[in-house]
Amino acid sequence: MHKAKRLVKIVVGFTLLLLGAVLLFTPGPGWPVVFAGLVLLAAEFIWARRLLDRLKSQVERVRTSLRPSNNTEKA
Repeated sequence: MHKAKRLVKIVVGFTLLLLGAVLLFTPGPGWPVVFAGLVLLAAEFIWARRLLDRLKSQVERVRTSLRPSNNTEKA
């Protein structure tokens, strides 16, 4: 039963990853689907965990660069 669950996670994860890659070039939510696929695969593969961590750090870096800083407040 454990092996069957693992196989389902892997198949669904790779399917979401491929679907997300297609959706990056067509109308649709490409990045969220890629992220979901990586979340599933990260439970089984170390390379997916590393890629997911890297993606999270990039998203955080972009988020902080888009946030207005407190130094530009008017008195």
